[in-house]
Amino acid sequence: MSEVVIRAIEGKKEMRRFVRFNYELYKDCPYAVPDLLEDTLEGFNPTKNPAFDFCEAKWFVAERDGKMVGRVVAILNKRANQTWGCKNVRFGWIDFIDDREVSSALIKAVEDWGREMGMDTIVGPLGFSDLDPEGMLFEGFDKMGTMPTIYNYAYYNDHMSALGFQEDAVWVDRTIYVPKNGHEANQQKFFRVAKLVQERYGFSLRKFKSKKELHESGFIKRVFDIINTSYKDLYGFSEMSQRQIDNYADMYLPYMNLDLVSVVVNKDGDPIAAGICMPDLSRAIRKAKAKLFPFGWWHLLKALYCHNDVLLLMLIGTLPEYQDSGCVSLIFADIISKAQRMGFNTAECCPQLETNTKALSVWRNLDSVVYKRRHTWKRKID
Repeated sequence: MSEVVIRAIEGKKEMRRFVRFNYELYKDCPYAVPDLLEDTLEGFNPTKNPAFDFCEAKWFVAERDGKMVGRVVAILNKRANQTWGCKNVRFGWIDFIDDREVSSALIKAVEDWGREMGMDTIVGPLGFSDLDPEGMLFEGFDKMGTMPTIYNYAYYNDHMSALGFQEDAVWVDRTIYVPKNGHEANQQKFFRVAKLVQERYGFSLRKFKSKKELHESGFIKRVFDIINTSYKDLYGFSEMSQRQIDNYADMYLPYMNLDLVSVVVNKDGDPIAAGICMPDLSRAIRKAKAKLFPFGWWHLLKALYCHNDVLLLMLIGTLPEYQDSGCVSLIFADIISKAQRMGFNTAECCPQLETNTKALSVWRNLDSVVYKRRHTWKRKID
């Protein structure tokens, strides 16, 4: 068998090939949702992704006889390292065939680059920021993936163990049944608490008539400010800059259904909690073969505005000083009502840290099940 060759890549043509490797590797897997080509290419572009204000990255491919057999991004997030007092080099967007020589060569490339940059530990899969896909799947391989998460074959974990990595953080993915058809659970508690906190504290929901209003009112920025503050103590988080907030706002705004954006304000009209949901686009991305053009946009448009029975819970955050006030009940009461009216049957919650017990406790009044687990791997650089 020929030797595995590792190359650092650059240029549009090679970067496009790098992104499409994920689609080629998983094209026969019925559960994988591939990287959306255009969005991923933009995220890898230092002139377009504001994360490169504090990140450096190197893209590596593994080849055998000129054929790509693996890929990985090596990432240095200086802000996260400073925040957490560590010297970590991250690996992200890692994919490889079931060949130990390939996975070993990819990890070595990341380690060598990290060592050159003065790092002493390798950890991943992680992205440039906390809103990028993170965590290697180790339970739930027979469940459909989602757009914001990583799907990987089970053998990835065997490779990481063989390479001497140790499990680090663990996330859980949860399916929540929309309260109807026998899954009503204790949904009324959200409505009772919502009414109580409205009367006691003067909290209310701020809704928006148009995306223009959401953008021009400044609330989209303030929603991300809430996420910044409420997520700041979570594993590996690095505060989003204003440029990142603007970038994420521009990225997500076209996909938003304003009925599914819930912002709680206090009696002075200041936002204190927010929830953003959207119809799940997983099957649409598969139909589009992970490309918006020339016709992929049509599949995404149908998933956004035509019948879709799966809701994706993208972001939910509350300012720390309000986390025990019950204000999040207004968000859930709003989401439940909208999900029932719009015909959703289930909601998929984006990964939550297994140690984040306060966030996980909100599901106790709804019928739900943890259906996937994922974790990061970590080891010292030799």
